[in-house]
This record gives sequence, C-alpha cells and structure tokens, in this order.
Amino acid sequence: MRRRALLIAAVILLPAQAPPPKSDPPKAGPVNAEAGLALAGHDPVAYFTDARPTPGEPAITASHDGVTYHFASAANRAAFIAAPEKYLPQYGGYCAFAVARGYKAVIDPAAFTVAGGKLYLNYNAAIQTQWLRQRDADISRADKNWPKVMNSPEVAR
Repeated sequence: MRRRALLIAAVILLPAQAPPPKSDPPKAGPVNAEAGLALAGHDPVAYFTDARPTPGEPAITASHDGVTYHFASAANRAAFIAAPEKYLPQYGGYCAFAVARGYKAVIDPAAFTVAGGKLYLNYNAAIQTQWLRQRDADISRADKNWPKVMNSPEVAR
C-alpha cells in the first residue's frame, strides 16, 4: 500500500511535459543528396548560365533546406542564395523520367535539360533521350506523381 501511495504521489508531483512541437511539412520533398551533397557536387546555377554541368568547388558552398550545394564561383553562389527556388532541380533532383513513372531514381549530372526555366535531370543519357521524346507529357505526369513519390524511401540505382 505504501508503494502504491508513493507511486501516486510521484505521478502527481511530476511536472507535466509539453507535447512535442509540430513540424512543418516539407516544402519540396526530399532532395537527392548523397551524404548531404546535392547534384553530386555540381553547380546548380551553371546549368542555367553555362548550359552545361559544371563541378562546383568544395570551398564555395551554400546550404538550402539542410542540403549542401557546391558552386563553381562566388557569383553563382550569390545568385543561388538570392533566389534558390530559381535554380533548384525539379523533383528534388531525382530522375524526371522515373518520377513520371511513379518512382525515384538517381541521376547522372550530365543528363539534364533546362525547360521553361526549370532544371530537369535524368538517370543517364539513354533515359534522357527517351524523356526528351515525350518531355511535356512526362513533366505533366511527374508533376502529378511527385506528391506521392517524394517521401518514398526507395530509390532505383
């Protein structure tokens, strides 16, 4: 009986714990980032300014939503910081062809397309060729699929 009374007293005297804070849902979904590095270290701004994949410098970085991006120049880094949404790849940097088909796949940074002011990446050059044949339809399908696909832990390699 004494043990029960002590237990009841302990419960009554314990401070109430606040519920954990609610977290906001992700804005754009998970990002394709190996060890926290997006685009396999390629400069996201260079896809737009140089129209080619350009490896970034590990000494010139910026972080966005917990992911690190490398840049080829300080000017590209500044442009990204000023307007990251302008340069971020679609579908979290996963293969646009795969997302259009309902799954996530890794990308080859050299298999890219800038269309309508947006960066799209593909698994490899062969997949990119297929994707380009039906690009507009695939973008439409991928846009619809992304909300369902983005939180999937499965990634085709």
